[in-house]
Amino acid sequence: MAFFLAQILNGLANASALFLVASGLSLIFGVTRVVNFAHGSFYMLGAFIGVTLMEMLPGHVGFWGAILLTGLAVGLIGAIVEMIVLRPIYRAPELFQLVATFGVILVIQDLALMIWGAADRMGPRAPGLRGVVRLWGEPIPKYDLALIAITPLVLLGLWYLITRTRVGILIRAATQDREMVGALGVNQAWLFTGVFALGSALAGLGGALQLPKGGADLLMDFNILGPAFVVVVIGGMGSLPGAFLAAILISVLGVFGVTYLPQSTLVLMFVVMAIVLIVRPYGLLGREEVAGEHGQVGRPEPPIRPYGQTARLVVMALVGALLLLPLVAETFVQILVIDIVIFALFAASLHFILGSGGLVSFGHAAFFGGGAYAAALLVRHASAPMEVAFLLAPLLAGVLALGIGWFCIRLSGVYFAMLTLAFSQLVWSVAFQWRSVTGGDDGMISIWPAAWLSDTTSYYYFTLLFGIGGILLLRHAIHAPFGYALRAGRDSPRQAEAMGIDVKRIQLAAFTLAGAMAGLAGGLFVFAKGSVFPTELEIARSFDALIVVFLGGVKTLAGGVVGATFLTGVEDWLSRLQYWRLLLGLLIIGVVIVAPEGIVGAVRGAWMRWRGSAPGLKSKGGAAT
Repeated sequence: MAFFLAQILNGLANASALFLVASGLSLIFGVTRVVNFAHGSFYMLGAFIGVTLMEMLPGHVGFWGAILLTGLAVGLIGAIVEMIVLRPIYRAPELFQLVATFGVILVIQDLALMIWGAADRMGPRAPGLRGVVRLWGEPIPKYDLALIAITPLVLLGLWYLITRTRVGILIRAATQDREMVGALGVNQAWLFTGVFALGSALAGLGGALQLPKGGADLLMDFNILGPAFVVVVIGGMGSLPGAFLAAILISVLGVFGVTYLPQSTLVLMFVVMAIVLIVRPYGLLGREEVAGEHGQVGRPEPPIRPYGQTARLVVMALVGALLLLPLVAETFVQILVIDIVIFALFAASLHFILGSGGLVSFGHAAFFGGGAYAAALLVRHASAPMEVAFLLAPLLAGVLALGIGWFCIRLSGVYFAMLTLAFSQLVWSVAFQWRSVTGGDDGMISIWPAAWLSDTTSYYYFTLLFGIGGILLLRHAIHAPFGYALRAGRDSPRQAEAMGIDVKRIQLAAFTLAGAMAGLAGGLFVFAKGSVFPTELEIARSFDALIVVFLGGVKTLAGGVVGATFLTGVEDWLSRLQYWRLLLGLLIIGVVIVAPEGIVGAVRGAWMRWRGSAPGLKSKGGAAT
């Protein structure tokens, strides 16, 4: 019993920083509907600013004063980020703000590297709270007990703010119906800024409070981001008591998982999230009305139609240029184009379900990496010819997508996205931990194409054939009755159901097709690189695809392809510089602010203005993309 009590107290102490980060994230989403990927960066800033202030301010007052000053400083930084980066794009398409927050992550990462260096910083001991207290013989750190006491006080303070003050009434009203709040004369801009600053301050407090337990390093932003999103989703988006309960649940289960099931620690919280969302689709204390992303619709979309003559000639010219490229380009350029085509197919597969179906997946890398691993496993363990392994890769990835989609399609909005992330992490954990089959973190190497494709130029044309062919297949599906039914289910599911369209079945079929096309890209990838590693299944790979889709333009058919081409080319060029993340992040933020409908959307709007046609009307030459 003493051991179990010690484990529970350890879990409660770990839940403190996690709850602070998650509560801020939940507040921000509840009011602004921003899925803030940069929230972990504010947590990291809290740790670095906190350790700097603690070194300058000695004693008890200095330690706790440094924590409070850190919260204020990070809250101010959050307010500046919201005003400069997010405020100009609140009327952009749904979830487009996540592209901007991704740019903020890159900027803060390099700024932290410039200011504090690459070395980890050890946090100081809390004055007066050094040593342990023994409960029935089990040692409990004194600082853990302090954290356990602080967390309920923070929750009580937030509860009082939300339920007993005018500001809290406005926050709750904006969570329920922010359009009505604006109609009543409330200045939404400053309300959003205040909430974003408060959420950022809570993340900064969490980073500073955990210093005596963990210190500060440049990887802690991504390390906390996944658990924070899991806690928010399990608790229910916008619910602070739900986030509190979920933080305790995840932290306590994590402590016992390390003790009894060490192999499960990588995915235990995602397993819990998947179970909770399957049983309670909107979290423990969440409500259905806060699950969607409403109020950020942008201008109406023009009707989907095939390319006109001018656009077809442009596409044919580009394909012709790609076919002639090996005659004038060196091997490096061919390899770069191979990478771009593979990534473009991967992004187009995600754009197919996101743009036409409204299905935002945070776990699409499961099918890209799944196709790559399927081909590699067939070659390595079944001695299958490269051609057979390559053809089976999209089929097996499609089967995987069918199984995952069967569970996920019943949800919508962020809950759907997070459930796909949970299943993606399960697939990643299998590849990472099943070392005897997949090679674990060492990956699988020497997976080369057949002899007739061993030459770079030969594989270049092979990639063009299947990469461009896969993109064209997805475009054909969008223009077919199937694609129109998918879009009808996105725009008005109740009316589509009344017309006889089985919306869920259409969405599941689209999810499966998108997974198969991502698996095709994975099959091209593994033979292009000759190897595959678990990194191709990680969250970062899914986010890469999301970024390029939104950067290219969600409400355009060419958005994924153009975004992938743009980001891959720019990243290859900037990565040669020392602080390339800073420059890339600023570039992404600039593109988001200047072109809030994506690169293709901005070009299409400029073309329509130049031709003198209103948005949505048919342009001469078929300029719609």
